[in-house]
Amino acid sequence: MSSFVGIILLLIAVEIPGSFQHDRGHSKFRGPQVSQTAGTPWPMPLSYHTQATFTYVDAGEFKFTDVDESSSCSILEEAYNRYFPLIFGRRPETLFFKSSFKAPTDAMTELMVKLEKPCKDTDYPMLESDESYTLDVNGNQAMLSASEIWGVLRGLETFSQIVYQSNDGGFVVNNTQIVDKPRFNHRGMLLDTSRHFISVPILMTNLDALAQNKFNVFHWHIVDDQSFPFESSTFPNLSEQGAYDPETHVYTQTDIKNIIEYARMRGIRVVPEFDSPGHTSSWGYGQPDLLTKCYTGSQPNGQFGPVNPVPNSTYVFLKSFFTEIAQLFPDHYMHLGGDEVSFACWQSNPEITSFMKKMGYTSYSQIEEYYMQNLLNIVGGLGKGYQIWQEVIDNGAKVRADTVVEVWKAGWEAEMEKVTKLGYKTLLSTCWYLNYISYGSDWMAYYGCEPFNFNGTDAQKQLIQGGETCMWGEYVDGTNVISRLWPRASAVGERLWSAKEINSAFLAQSRLTEHRCRMVRRGFQAEPITGPGFCREEFGGV
Repeated sequence: MSSFVGIILLLIAVEIPGSFQHDRGHSKFRGPQVSQTAGTPWPMPLSYHTQATFTYVDAGEFKFTDVDESSSCSILEEAYNRYFPLIFGRRPETLFFKSSFKAPTDAMTELMVKLEKPCKDTDYPMLESDESYTLDVNGNQAMLSASEIWGVLRGLETFSQIVYQSNDGGFVVNNTQIVDKPRFNHRGMLLDTSRHFISVPILMTNLDALAQNKFNVFHWHIVDDQSFPFESSTFPNLSEQGAYDPETHVYTQTDIKNIIEYARMRGIRVVPEFDSPGHTSSWGYGQPDLLTKCYTGSQPNGQFGPVNPVPNSTYVFLKSFFTEIAQLFPDHYMHLGGDEVSFACWQSNPEITSFMKKMGYTSYSQIEEYYMQNLLNIVGGLGKGYQIWQEVIDNGAKVRADTVVEVWKAGWEAEMEKVTKLGYKTLLSTCWYLNYISYGSDWMAYYGCEPFNFNGTDAQKQLIQGGETCMWGEYVDGTNVISRLWPRASAVGERLWSAKEINSAFLAQSRLTEHRCRMVRRGFQAEPITGPGFCREEFGGV
């Protein structure tokens, strides 16, 4: 059965728990009804079949059991510890139904977990990682199977969502069969920590939310014009001079390692972005002579533009700096930016004008191409892959064949056609800029974006690695970033994980309302997605 038919079946099959027929002799539920969508997973699995028959889950006796203990590792053990309270650890003061319920003797007491490929304590997720899994719940027996540890993590999240609290206070799970895998391998979120600093605890809270919505990439736009909060061990002056405050508004090496580890344990890659040659004003405070001096007539005017691409010292610095980045961040990819480069300062600078004549260049885009090719050679020489924004290609630069291009501007359909026709792997983020807000249910528009909706061959569309949702930091910091992101980002997560046919915001609305309340119950300040309403367990404060 197709996944699209499966969702229709779900909408028909899932009824109010009070109407379920239980074949173990317990009476029907009384009192307030739980939601019709209680126990519905998010995002929608590839194949999801559920029945009215349910089983109680004994919270007091429940455990996760490895089919083969030799396949386990610390990633899996920590996940078990993390998911038990996610399933059963509701805050007593917010429970709608109190916890006096005693589970029957035939209740479910374990989830069997079968991992085909043994995991290692040091495993790190990759673009090619296998996140597929199957989950079978039949009576009081439940089995989660996956090839790799990353599939187990996604399956544990799904299992934690399909267990819900019934009217009598007990935890229940319906008979359910799920076969699931992501549609795209790259499902990312860009978060900007330069325009406003976001503390490490908030970043970790967001990583929890990412994992619980099956995202797998944290695109960390860590520095920009406004501030340089990255604390470099090689060039400490960059943050000492470029951060808002070098004591309180920086990410130390320990902070970054902790964030990477926190993400890794949740199957999330951390891809750092150090955007250049533009968006580098904050770099110049701590690295003299890195930026281009702007001229008025024959004299410098005291202003600075993009990185100066001419002197050899620029590339000596870049090689040392990105060597440090390559050693600190284990992911194969770095994002190297390349967007919104103003040529005005380069045009005013006599050193660059002379260099253009020497090289026979007729366009300033060739200067950008010269810079980017040198930078890509440096990063490639460190054994790393790289991502760039679309402007590098739009300005006519020729970059290495294995470059990943991120499309973010309007007119993305034509851009995707052009970039993939050139043979570059591509990410789409145009449709999913969460910093653009409007009154009402603006999340519904995110379902209208389909990454394959451009003119291109099958070979071109195979170059689409996935997409990203973006939160730029002009108007968010630690006080509001979580509520601004969630659950609006959940809609993007479903578009990137679920089948192409799962594209109706109308059909998603009741499920997303349920998922939003699930996030609130778990302690996230997830904002309402519709008009008036309520969650059984409201947010209780921080």
